[in-house]
Amino acid sequence: MHPVIEIIQANSALLILWGALLIHFILPIPRNAHPVTLWHKFAEILAEKVNGPNSFSQKGISGAMAWGLMIIPALMLLIAFRSLVWQPEFYDLALLLLALGWRGQTQLTSGLIKALATEDKPTARQLLSETNNRQTETLSIVGLGKAGAETLIVGQARQVISVMFWYGVAGGCGAFIFRLIAELNRAWSPSQPACYPFGITSARVLTLLEMIPVILFTCLLLPGRQPGQIWQQSRMQAAIWPSFGPGWLLATVGNKLNLSLGGPAIYEGKKSVRTKIGGRVVPSALHLSQTQRLLNQRTFIWILGQSLITLLMLQVIR
Repeated sequence: MHPVIEIIQANSALLILWGALLIHFILPIPRNAHPVTLWHKFAEILAEKVNGPNSFSQKGISGAMAWGLMIIPALMLLIAFRSLVWQPEFYDLALLLLALGWRGQTQLTSGLIKALATEDKPTARQLLSETNNRQTETLSIVGLGKAGAETLIVGQARQVISVMFWYGVAGGCGAFIFRLIAELNRAWSPSQPACYPFGITSARVLTLLEMIPVILFTCLLLPGRQPGQIWQQSRMQAAIWPSFGPGWLLATVGNKLNLSLGGPAIYEGKKSVRTKIGGRVVPSALHLSQTQRLLNQRTFIWILGQSLITLLMLQVIR
């Protein structure tokens, strides 16, 4: 047997990664029945109970305690169940499969492209409302294009790249707990007036956990035409964006494809003033397709790179 094949067969972590990606696209999990969706709903119910009309500091403390109440027991259960299963490899495969959201991103993008191409604003608004915290009922075609591009870029980094990164670091438990933390941040996002400062702890933890994969993915996005100029523009724009990870991603993709991103957004009836980043072209159906192609190309490179690193580590260990 070829030595490379022997190495692959002996490396269960690599087989789990490839197997999860394959099964993820062949056997999709319905969104309404997905554990992450149920987790999101439970987080909203908990926030309604403990995020009361308290002082600023008390809301922040309540948010930190609620975050611990959600994440710590979940992490303990995930670790405990791993020691009880017959084959830990299948357990890691199941957790990674549940953590990945690449197919959902692809379906969202396809729906948005069709809706924007025909100027079907109700459909586009409905699609974005299911995965976005901002109000979409009054978004124009221009606003829908921007919101769609932003959702696609950030979602790809969080639901695919960061999930695979944490799988490589901490196995299936690491990948799934990261996805739960990311979903908790979306449920309690401080950008929503009702969740500020309740969701600050959740947002800060997510920023810390996604920092390394976001930096690495940003470096993958840079190669091409004028990488030095894109880097300089992105560095200046990301510095004034509210959050580290999304700021770098949106600025890099926006400048690379000359897309106009950012700008004001409405959350729970209140207007949030955000700076404009990227280029000058308003995203349309064509630009969403270009964005998806760019992100998918770089994601495949990430998968190959992570697989190669895993193989090299196996050789070093041996």
